[in-house]
Order: sequence, then structure tokens, then C-alpha cells
Amino acid sequence: MAEIVSLLLPFFGLILIGYIAAKATKQPAEALGWLNTFIIYAALPALFFKLVSRTPIEELTRVDFIATDIAATYAVFILLFAIGRLVRGNSLADCTIQSFAGAYGNIGYLGPGLALLALGEGAAVPVALIICFENALHFIVAPALMAAAGDDKRSTGQLVADIVRKVALHPFILSTAAGFAVAALHIDQPLAFQRLVDYLAQAAAPCALFAMGVTLALRPLKRIPAEIPYIVPAKLILHPIAVFIARTAVGGFEPVWIQAAVLLACLPTATNVFVIGQQYGVWQERASATILITTVFSVVTVSLWLIVIRSGLLPLQLFP
Repeated sequence: MAEIVSLLLPFFGLILIGYIAAKATKQPAEALGWLNTFIIYAALPALFFKLVSRTPIEELTRVDFIATDIAATYAVFILLFAIGRLVRGNSLADCTIQSFAGAYGNIGYLGPGLALLALGEGAAVPVALIICFENALHFIVAPALMAAAGDDKRSTGQLVADIVRKVALHPFILSTAAGFAVAALHIDQPLAFQRLVDYLAQAAAPCALFAMGVTLALRPLKRIPAEIPYIVPAKLILHPIAVFIARTAVGGFEPVWIQAAVLLACLPTATNVFVIGQQYGVWQERASATILITTVFSVVTVSLWLIVIRSGLLPLQLFP
């Protein structure tokens, strides 16, 4: 337990510091803009480039790992979509945001820092692959479903062009692709460049966690969704279980890859879910509440998942 506390204290402690700082200084939300810019366009891309570019190329081409992750994540997405649509009778647009709330974890901001801290450098490649490919698919699925719901008024050509642009030019995707190229071509990086990348990468986790705390403080809990009773357990419990079952069913993955995938799956709802809702004017306040509530509950659930992983209670094979 002491080991788990030592892992979680810096992680959730930085979120708490950001939360307290925002409440104490009462800075406007706009004051966070440049820090978010640094995180998204410099620190996290440097971290992803570093992780990928220094990894043997054969480890980066695990299509089975990527496909299994996508299948498990979207199984949860489809289940929540079906509940919202068929059981609760929600609109297509509402169901889309609700489903992302239960299947789109805060893997970009929270994932790298926690996984590398808890599991070591061996978790670097699976973390980078999950973040890159999940984000790319989310950027495609969200506008496509919103267009089907009629909330996206762009023409088909404009929609496709915008999706391609967002996927191709996203800093996470570009940095990961550059890392792939360097690894595949065995390019020797100059020492000065490596040091710059290292400095930026080291800043990624602290800045992202602090910004997460500030964001939570500036996003008041105005409206609790009726869907919370099943979205929260779906995100924090069902999603990691689905990922674990899928990984062990397929088999052939290193233990640390399975552990990293489960750890990323148990993270709370991503702030991007609120951004998507805000972009289309759908489920905004409830998305904000879901992010806050899942983040608070994740203090307990992530701790429990870490105990299971670090104590060896997570079996690495369910099927003979």
C-alpha cells in the first residue's frame, strides 16, 4: 500500500495543487491557454516522439495490439450508445457524447505520467500506440456521428477534409509518426536535439496534471446527468475489464503491455469529451460534470487497479 501511495501522491497531488491554485488565485479560464498550448504542441509531442523514436521498429508495428485496443474500447462505446438510444430514448447526438464519456479516457494528459511512473520504460510503446490510434479514431468517429445526427451542417466534402486535417496535423499524431520514421530509418539524433526533447518530455506530466487540476476547478458542477450511475462504472471499471479480457483472449502480448493497456483504460473521462460537446452545443454541462465526477472517483478506482496490477493479482492469461 505504501508503494501505491508513493505512486499516486505525485500524480493526484499535482492535480490537487492545480485545483487549489485555481481556487486561490481566481485566474480566468483564458489564463490557462498558453500552458495548454505548451502541453499539447510541445511537451506531450516531445514525450511521444522520444518514446517511439527510441524503440525498435518491430515493437511499433503490433497491429494486433492496436486492433484489440480499438475493439475493446468501442465495445464499451457501442454498449453505452445502445443504452442511451434504446433504453433511455436519447437523441443520436446526446448518445454520441455520452458514449465518449464512458469510453474516451484522459489518456493524453494522465496516461504517460502514470504508466511510466507505475510500470517503467517498458510501458512506453503501448502507451504511445494507444494514445495515437485511439485519438485518431475518436477524431473520426465524433464528427461522423454528429453529421449523421444533423448537428454538423458542413457538406460531406468539408467534413471529410476537416477530419483528415485534424487527424493528419494533430501534434500527437505528427510526433508519433516522426518517431516511427526515425525508428524505421535508424536515424541517429544529435545529442543537443535529444537533450531538448528530453527537457520537453520531462515537463509533460507535471504540466498536464497541474492543468488538469486547474481545469476541474474552473468547471463548476452545475448539472449531474441522469446517466452518471452507469457511465461512471462503465468508464472506471467496465472499460479496463473489457480491455483486459480482449488482450488475454487474443494473447501474445508482453505482461507490461497488458498492464499498460488496462491502466490507461481505467483513467477518468477525457476533457476532450467536453470540447466535443461544446463544439456541437450538445450535452456540455453534463459532460463537464461527468469529467469531474469520474476524476474524483478515479482516485479510488485507479488506486485499486494499481494494487491489482502491482501485486500480481491481474492474471496474464484467462483462456488456455
